[in-house]
Amino acid sequence: MMKNTSGINFSLIKVTTEQFAMIANAPVDDKNIKLATRFRFGVNITQRNIGVFVQFIFNETTNTPFLQIEGGCHFQIAQPDWDSLLGEDNKAVILPKGFAAHLLMLCVGTTRGLLHSKTENTPYNKFLIPLINVASLIEKDVVLEFKELSTTEEIISSKT
Repeated sequence: MMKNTSGINFSLIKVTTEQFAMIANAPVDDKNIKLATRFRFGVNITQRNIGVFVQFIFNETTNTPFLQIEGGCHFQIAQPDWDSLLGEDNKAVILPKGFAAHLLMLCVGTTRGLLHSKTENTPYNKFLIPLINVASLIEKDVVLEFKELSTTEEIISSKT
């Protein structure tokens, strides 16, 4: 178990490549590349898992994507800390802003490594995920509301 600065004990239990595509030929001129970034959080209530997913889409100046990756990091939260993250009505998990930023930072770094591994020895390997201040991306606590399904699986929606 790892403990971060907010005192929440957690473990990284799984890394996934959710999406990967080399859509078009790698551009020769890499000076005018745009990078789009998206992220989301998910929760598995029964396993006390938090999923963090970050997607990067590399576009040419024409807004034509040529490279795309989405990585996922799946974390398990220790039982006593999980209980402290539950909302008052037990219908949501509330990730403190700093903790959510920490998990996102871990996922961004992991996705950077996934991209390198997937593009090694190809012309796409020169396109790197830059350093990102993830603290500026998460403005407040992340609320993961539980949604009911007809099966035993649970889905959430993320509100940041």
